[in-house]
Amino acid sequence: MRLSAVSTILLACLTISGCAARGEREAAQASPPSKETTSSIAKSNRPVPSVEIGETVSRVEQQQALAVAMPTDVRPEAFLPSEQGGDDTPVPLQRPLAMLAPSNPMPRAMRQQPMQIYSHRFRDAKPINFGSSTSPRKLAVHGVDVSRWQGEIDWDTLRTQGANFVYIKATDGGDHLDPMFRKNWRAAQQAGLKHGAYHFFYWCRTAGEQADWFIRNVPKEAGALPPVIDVEWNGESSCKRRPSREQVLAKMQVFMDKLEKHYGQRPIVYTAPDFYRDNLSGELLDYPFWLRAVAQHPSKVYPGRKWLFWQYSGSGVSHGVEGRIDLNAFHGSEQDWHNWVASSVH
Repeated sequence: MRLSAVSTILLACLTISGCAARGEREAAQASPPSKETTSSIAKSNRPVPSVEIGETVSRVEQQQALAVAMPTDVRPEAFLPSEQGGDDTPVPLQRPLAMLAPSNPMPRAMRQQPMQIYSHRFRDAKPINFGSSTSPRKLAVHGVDVSRWQGEIDWDTLRTQGANFVYIKATDGGDHLDPMFRKNWRAAQQAGLKHGAYHFFYWCRTAGEQADWFIRNVPKEAGALPPVIDVEWNGESSCKRRPSREQVLAKMQVFMDKLEKHYGQRPIVYTAPDFYRDNLSGELLDYPFWLRAVAQHPSKVYPGRKWLFWQYSGSGVSHGVEGRIDLNAFHGSEQDWHNWVASSVH
């Protein structure tokens, strides 16, 4: 049976589109793993498991993501739909952006069932005496952050050791994806851990490109913790640029605005003492902070700064993972944790 001219053209377009999409997936999977690391994790000498990066989003999804990309000098609220019916005249948004519900909200029954909190059972290869009144052990809810350098993880065991939440390295720069991210994300989810993703910010790449790359690779998943932007000076980085405080804040704002608009959650800022001192002291007061302080309590390292998470060790030891792992604690009681989770995830 002969095809009509229209059918022939349509078939050819579909074939070309399929080849292009397949080529994009293969190119993404062939990307080399990032050489960037946070200053808190030393590279392991053990071989890192080789895993597939996973399917990238379709071309249509990429176009949709690019369609909402904004100029760097415009705040995202201007692009949100009007809440007023009738005509098409936009009106200012009355609700905070972080409270907007995504298209796939978590079922109400799941939101009303707090997860079991496992007590702290981690050890530390380099223990620090923070003082009896300010010891992280005084805090009720502990967790970890991981990347490819932790290799294969027994997530069920790690959870019972006291990992009630995990932040997983996802991306850095505008083209690097942690090769263990997809596997770690799925495994943490299956083990019932509250989980979120973090991005290592690269100062030699535009903020918009980095936000688009993170959005392309990190699922918009019901129940996921808010995304994290990891900002620090890294002596091992191939990028030696150190922008001014004004430039740092401007780039961070572009990145965080795009993530907040996409995920409907206000991003968390992770940082280290020297970077904080240079750029963030007294800034971004309406953002939650995750502070690295492995020798003294955050109140001494970051005086006056309110914080949500404290990374108190980069030398943690736990059943379920070989080598060392970052240890973190939530600033509050178990009930505070449940309340924060209920207000921060969808």
